[in-house]
Amino acid sequence: MSDSSSDPVADVFRQLTHYGGLDWAKDHHDIAVVDPAGTLVLELSFAHTAEGWAELGRKLAAFPRLGVAIETCQGPAVEQLLEMGLTVYPLNPKAAERYRDRKKPSGGKSDSLDAWSFGDALRTDGHGWRPLRPQDPLTAELRLLCRDEIHLIAQRTALVNQLQAALHEYYPAALEAFDDWTAPFAWAFVVQFPTPAQLAAAGKRKWEKFLHVHKLYRPPTAAGRLDCFARAMQFVNPSSAVTNAKSLLAVTVAKQLLALQQQLDEYRRRIEQLFRDHPDHDLFGSLPGAGPKLAARLLGEIGADRARFDDPQGLQCFAGTAPVSEQSGKKRLTFIRWACDKYLRATVHLWADLSRQYCAWAQAYYQTKKDQGMSHAAALRCLGQRWLKILWKMWQDHACYDEALHTRNQVRHGSWVIALLSQAPDPQAAGALN
Repeated sequence: MSDSSSDPVADVFRQLTHYGGLDWAKDHHDIAVVDPAGTLVLELSFAHTAEGWAELGRKLAAFPRLGVAIETCQGPAVEQLLEMGLTVYPLNPKAAERYRDRKKPSGGKSDSLDAWSFGDALRTDGHGWRPLRPQDPLTAELRLLCRDEIHLIAQRTALVNQLQAALHEYYPAALEAFDDWTAPFAWAFVVQFPTPAQLAAAGKRKWEKFLHVHKLYRPPTAAGRLDCFARAMQFVNPSSAVTNAKSLLAVTVAKQLLALQQQLDEYRRRIEQLFRDHPDHDLFGSLPGAGPKLAARLLGEIGADRARFDDPQGLQCFAGTAPVSEQSGKKRLTFIRWACDKYLRATVHLWADLSRQYCAWAQAYYQTKKDQGMSHAAALRCLGQRWLKILWKMWQDHACYDEALHTRNQVRHGSWVIALLSQAPDPQAAGALN
């Protein structure tokens, strides 16, 4: 066991003289401060305005060494607390609920009660909590942009589904002509030819021009699309009411998609610029299969603070690849870890899947887990768990991924994955290392 006297986390906690809890909301916040004996010395509700935060600053001036527990790790309230120079301790929502129940077993709830329970929890249990360290501005902006891009992509997916549903009711020729409805040319087609009748009236010359303008006139597909356009009036819904109504909806959604895609392209340009400017660009950019999109998301979520995770397991738990074990008597169960960074977990899942195309050992590892009866998702979680251990070491050493070095380490440690590669029937597959 390590000496707690040399633990920087414990050192920060020992310097505190008072302990606060903040219950945050959209337009106001509640804070409670207790002393080392647990006596409530301040209780305040203040508005989320410049005046409200200024009032809080004046009240907290009496407690220069104050730690504050809050049920989140990001957002305006957290940024304000850090700006005020306070030591901030993020609290897991499930833990916050348990501390609240400890103070009010009857199940009652109020903002002031939450603030008091968080502050007293920090007083009694905070010696083992890790204070929140602010991200550098470059990493913080990159993380926020990547998260917002993910949400915008989800909105695009919802709009694409809505567009396809509308076309299904009156325009089967459009659905048959294009397979990829996430591509802007498919949306532009709906805008230019909103109904089967308008498509048929346009004629072959305008069809060909559309294909040329959008760089779709390729021998393997052009003839089939032109034939599909020529059959546009077949299997059309006979109701003009349906066509009139749904064509307006389809054009509306298509225009929304075109506008949204322009903003997504702007997000992508900004993210790639920030990623290029980041000191850890080469490190994360060297990860096999990550590419510029997933590498930027990994960097944004993991950050640049090397003291954030003491060991690989900390990163693995944070990313949700490490399982949760439950043991009682002779019973032992293992569950997927749900309390984690959801953005990082999804990114690691995608990265692990793509890495199989670049690293023979990753594919061999994944296939072995599949052969053991695991599902696709479970096998990728196991592969992601292994990748995060490698990434943590790279991250700590500020080193790029080196396939040859990793292979030597596998040989030196007698990895069973190396044994699988040596038995691979295709020698080129075994040597197809990134």
